Amino acid sequence: TNDQLLKKAVVSTQSTGEKAKKVIAFEIDPRMVAELRKRFMGTPFMSKLEIVVGDCIKSDFPDFDVCVANMPYQISSPFVFKLLLHRKFRCAVLMFQKEFAERLYAKPGDKLYCRLSANTQLMARVAHVLKVGKNNFKPPPKVDSSVVRIEPMNPMPNINFVEWDGLTRIVFTRKNKTLAAIFKSKSVLELLTKNYQIYCSLNEVMVQDDFDIKKKIEDIFEECNFKETRARTMTNDQLLKLLERFNAHDIHFSS
Repeated sequence: TNDQLLKKAVVSTQSTGEKAKKVIAFEIDPRMVAELRKRFMGTPFMSKLEIVVGDCIKSDFPDFDVCVANMPYQISSPFVFKLLLHRKFRCAVLMFQKEFAERLYAKPGDKLYCRLSANTQLMARVAHVLKVGKNNFKPPPKVDSSVVRIEPMNPMPNINFVEWDGLTRIVFTRKNKTLAAIFKSKSVLELLTKNYQIYCSLNEVMVQDDFDIKKKIEDIFEECNFKETRARTMTNDQLLKLLERFNAHDIHFSS
């Protein structure tokens, strides 16, 4: 194919390279870098292999069509969001620890449905491909893995992702509590009051003397009938509606 392949894992580099026009391999371990160069030096494959030495989270992604990776647990979440914000790719086939993968494609009401689920599914379609048992590795890890396929939405939703992230960060902190209970907490009220005051200052809007953030929030929940709703059951359409109603009342969110 004419694909360029962004590839983090060393294993199967050769098999993927046989099908791709170019392979860009990110590798942070100098021993693996040396092994890659040793394995392919002097072969036809070397001419289409580019090795980027360093941390893929801290590096800029080049242009690519497909991403294939076996992800370490500690960078799974930041990698997914870096990948989705990159946007310009066709699909990614990624292996994660099983529970992390299940969170990516969990649906509202599922036990594992969380902020990661909502944020990922806002920007991409996620599908489970297969389970990989721990005994397929030597030495075997403590947990099973799963492979998922991620395809970015096209077009991407036309929303402010900073605000979306700020809202989901609040509502999923206690996903089993009602929204009314979450938005009564002192820290949330202080944050939204501060954000409201900043918005008014930037837009030359006078803050009323009798301004009451609690009353504003109650009015918003009455408008969209979400007072007794819990984040663990909310679809992305409902979360978008909630964000729209907050913004309509000049209340904004930040990450």
